[in-house]
Amino acid sequence: MKKFTPTLLSLALTMGLSAGANAHQSGSNHSHSPQQEVQLAISKKTNHAANEVYEKIFMDSVMASPIYQTYLGIKKDYGKWDDISPAAADKDLERTKKHQQWLAKIDPSKLTGQSLLSYNLLKDNLQAAIDDHKWHLYNYPVNQMFGQHSGVPSLLINQHLITNEADAKAYISRLEGVSQYFNGLIASLEARAAAGIIAPKFVFAHVLRDSKNIITGAPFDKYGEDSTLWSDFKGKIEKLDISDAKKQTLLLQAKSALIGYVGPAYNQLIATVESLEARADNKDGVWKLPDGDAFYKRALEKTTTTSLTSDEIHNIGLAEVERIHGEMRAIMKQVDFDGSLQDFFKFMRDDQQFYYPETKEGKEAYIADAITLIEGMEARLDEVFGIKPKAPMIVKAVEPFREKSAGKAFYQQPAPDGSRPGTYYANLYDMKAMPKYQMEALAFHEGTPGHHMQIAIAQELEGVPKFRRFGGYTAYIEGWGLYSEYFPKEMGFYSDPYSDFGRLAMELWRACRLVVDTGIHTKKWTREQGIEYYVTNTPNAKSDAVKMVERHIVMPSQATAYKIGMLKIQELRADAKKQLGDKFDIRGFHDTVLKNGPVPLDVLETEVQKWVEASL
Repeated sequence: MKKFTPTLLSLALTMGLSAGANAHQSGSNHSHSPQQEVQLAISKKTNHAANEVYEKIFMDSVMASPIYQTYLGIKKDYGKWDDISPAAADKDLERTKKHQQWLAKIDPSKLTGQSLLSYNLLKDNLQAAIDDHKWHLYNYPVNQMFGQHSGVPSLLINQHLITNEADAKAYISRLEGVSQYFNGLIASLEARAAAGIIAPKFVFAHVLRDSKNIITGAPFDKYGEDSTLWSDFKGKIEKLDISDAKKQTLLLQAKSALIGYVGPAYNQLIATVESLEARADNKDGVWKLPDGDAFYKRALEKTTTTSLTSDEIHNIGLAEVERIHGEMRAIMKQVDFDGSLQDFFKFMRDDQQFYYPETKEGKEAYIADAITLIEGMEARLDEVFGIKPKAPMIVKAVEPFREKSAGKAFYQQPAPDGSRPGTYYANLYDMKAMPKYQMEALAFHEGTPGHHMQIAIAQELEGVPKFRRFGGYTAYIEGWGLYSEYFPKEMGFYSDPYSDFGRLAMELWRACRLVVDTGIHTKKWTREQGIEYYVTNTPNAKSDAVKMVERHIVMPSQATAYKIGMLKIQELRADAKKQLGDKFDIRGFHDTVLKNGPVPLDVLETEVQKWVEASL
């Protein structure tokens, strides 16, 4: 799963970050008449002017978000946080309307190629952001998956680099700004509660635990180990090439900020969350919200970039679960397992041969083996790709302060300026939830050739507007991630039948998501019903099922993107192969999917068909 913060998601909706397709500009070796040359020159100039407007719109939104600036490696507002008060949503709306006015000054009839496509997509996305403003309260700003309570330490630790004294002072400024930042968060939570939007009761225990973890340890406590933020700041300061006196001054200022601002801010948030917990109920689906059915319908449209209904998605999931179960039974025969599919699930779930030990050494071995798997794939990329990312990628365990709540694994994109690599995070809190037989598929999905390859390539595209390079459609991104688990089998990976079973188990998990997400949000399934469906139909640990169902509840529709996107990519590949026959080139197909950046699935279909026609 690609990792986003709520701020980035709201920014993407507001400014149309998720719009984009890099359409091929038709090329020709034929000479042009003088009149055609003049027209081409005019088009080039007009396209350039339009691209400047796209850049202006993108940067106007970026500069309104200090957090997103940090993700992009921009340090203009390095010591600040975003405005997340209730008034911020209205400011975002006004900014989007302003962008709409800027875009309206462009005459689309004079645009060509990718500039015309960018115009149409950006226009549609700006209008969608305006239309969707009515749903801006329909989310849970703090939950077990994401939220400012965990986003503050995550950004400071992972994105806020300290390379000089000014960076350190900006870090301290951000520590001091947590109080005001959380005031906006608390006001937003209260605005949602007033509108009848409160997360289910189970969410709050996660948020309270994670929030308390941040202010546990020194300097908040007189005794014990250093707290997460204090440890991070001390470690970064130690590496600076400045005098010891300056280091001591910075450390004293940071300690004062932690005690005087961060601690009280978290305590105030904890009190608010405890108040909301007392008012929460155990109803899990968005059907409980005002106009919840309409909201979920719209959420599915945005997530899948299709018009598939909840019932259609539910039935696709049921059919895929049945198909994958059949392929798993074939593996049972291959390994001479005697028993039912459920017996095989229990065997895969419980047998100790499939798990690393729950020790420091076991966790280190997992990371080392994941790196080896990715390096093995990287050595063979030329067989299936013509383009590759320049940005490096690292593998690391999810930090202790959030590992109990965070998902199984996720990816964080590299900084555009090269100051931060892409990162594949593996959650090693419960080693029983990270079986060896799923390692290959998980590494391929989150790392290479999955999220790292797709996202890094998109960021590195030349001649493409930034709103496309740094945006994303969930169905495209996660569809590619799941497809990236599948095609390595054709290259000879998953040679061990148990590892191939793991690949199928991962795909099965995503098929079940179609069933459970729609079940919870439109068929009124309970949290317990969702957990039972996963436990019955998959070999995964129950802890996996609990986390997944809780994710469905707080991120309605998001988990449907994976299988819908993968099925579309597989469909397009099969259709291209049918049309091209012996001329089909897997390298060309993969390059076509990746070199345009994130696109909605219908645009992807158009681009693949263009490639097919050009190949013919």
